[in-house]
Amino acid sequence: MRVRVIKPKHIGVSSLRMGAFYTVASVELGNTTTKCILMSTNMKSGELFQIAKEVRLTRTVRPPKTNETVFGSTIVGVGLTHESVVEFISDILSHVIKKARITLDELHFVVRSTGVTAGFQHPEEVGAIVKALADGCLAAGIPTKKMTASLSPDDLPLGIRDFSFLRKVHFDGAIASSLPPADTGIVANEMEGELVTAGIKGAAKSTSIDFRNPVMTLDFGTTLAGRVTDDGHPYAKTIGSFAGLAGAIPDAIMRGTGLVDESRGCVLDIKRVLGHKDLRPDESLLDEIMQLIHVMPVPSGTKRFGMVPVDTKAASESGVILIGVDAGTNGSALADLMKIGAGIYENEGMPLLMATIDHVQAEVVQQLLLAADETGLILENTSLGLTGRAITTGMKPELIYNDLVLLNNTRWIDTHQILFVEDGLAMGAAVAARCMNSLGTPHNPMGGRKGDHCIMAERMKLQSHK
Repeated sequence: MRVRVIKPKHIGVSSLRMGAFYTVASVELGNTTTKCILMSTNMKSGELFQIAKEVRLTRTVRPPKTNETVFGSTIVGVGLTHESVVEFISDILSHVIKKARITLDELHFVVRSTGVTAGFQHPEEVGAIVKALADGCLAAGIPTKKMTASLSPDDLPLGIRDFSFLRKVHFDGAIASSLPPADTGIVANEMEGELVTAGIKGAAKSTSIDFRNPVMTLDFGTTLAGRVTDDGHPYAKTIGSFAGLAGAIPDAIMRGTGLVDESRGCVLDIKRVLGHKDLRPDESLLDEIMQLIHVMPVPSGTKRFGMVPVDTKAASESGVILIGVDAGTNGSALADLMKIGAGIYENEGMPLLMATIDHVQAEVVQQLLLAADETGLILENTSLGLTGRAITTGMKPELIYNDLVLLNNTRWIDTHQILFVEDGLAMGAAVAARCMNSLGTPHNPMGGRKGDHCIMAERMKLQSHK
């Protein structure tokens, strides 16, 4: 069976100007890629569209100058300063706006996020990079009011005000009817988990799948992000969160081949490889690799798991089960994965190497599902959504859909729903901007539980008692 990866539909500027569209820029500084994607929502239908997209390798950010302070680094050691990030973000955002041929007035909101957390010591330190992202947007000409929630519909553009419910409700922190953990410092990339969850919910609007609470979402960028929500009403609670390594694992396998830079190279440096669809690596080879990869609930007292800062005490106090992925201890086995990749490429060639990567990533998903199931996170009608470069490419969706033991044993395909989404985080930025400004489509709700109605009345009742 061929599994479809949902991609955002495209829309041109001329069509954009003919209807009621709310346009948002997603600016994401990641360990491997930095993306700026312009998304717009048709406020009558709630459907998401992509206007323009720019992707750059984060390793191309300029080196720190002698008078600048490095406040963090990417997972492969690219040093970041406030000034270099501001310049990098300002340039990519300005370039995308120019490429899209829209004016700053036509750009209604900007959402910033980062997956660059492995070089930090504590989750709280992400504030430094978030400020640099904001300053980069300001340098590109984006006013502060387009990066913060509106208090009144009068603060919104004229053509958008009629779609806002700010006179009835206010933004109380829930994105797509899911509340963040009581302590948002559980994992350093908490915002990524929030945005991809919202984005997959938004992407589902172009399908027949009702992807509302309860859900489990996984974002396989270089590092892992995602959430599990319960079926609370009107707002679901976050009951699970994910951290650790994701795309960094296949990147390490690829760096052993010598075809990419051995310190900063990644799978994205390799052009598409054909001919590995029907290949399957020996079980002994998969076992050897999986012996180096650990998928488990993060032990109490752990400060860093899979190189990502975590706070297990905050997770426990917030009632959140934290599940992580690591290679060795905080990436100590990445060098061993490089050696294995070198052997596969030398003895078997690139097609089998790519097939091995696909099977390893599918196995990691299986183990994540098993860990979530064993800890009671998966409810009877929990849907599964996956996004990110290291899980939506190659044969990974097909392997996950067809072959995973957990899916077969629990009849997930019959009783649960699965979505693979490209650029889930960017879609989530568009959804988050709408939520922050109470721009809803009650006839086609994104919030609430599967099969349920719009939660607007419940929100009004809840907020009237506060």
